[in-house]
Amino acid sequence: MKEEQTNIVFAYSRAQAIEDGVLIDAGEMAKEAGFRYSVALTAAAWELCVAVPEACPWQDERGRLWDVLNVLRVSSRNRSSSGIEFSGLVQNDERGPQLVTLQAVCGPGDDLEPVITVMLPGED
Repeated sequence: MKEEQTNIVFAYSRAQAIEDGVLIDAGEMAKEAGFRYSVALTAAAWELCVAVPEACPWQDERGRLWDVLNVLRVSSRNRSSSGIEFSGLVQNDERGPQLVTLQAVCGPGDDLEPVITVMLPGED
């Protein structure tokens, strides 16, 4: 039997995405929040929910990331699917907190280990 040759047209690893800033690693804070797997957010999710906007100088990135991780942790309890949608309040301007919906997907990382990616709905 002849082996089929596979030509890889494009490959982009999670490590490359983190290095390029397409994904932002939640690092040790994810472990502190109770996650056993690596957690990263897309740049768009980070910008919307973690980065501190100029209109909210009293906030800090660590606190905002902690909030996202904890809402995700609580929302993912007793879930058996590889993806979930969750919502939380985020204040980005003078209007006050607004409800923001995110999704999280657990899938294989670069070495086929489980990893979690948090993103805006519609991102993949």
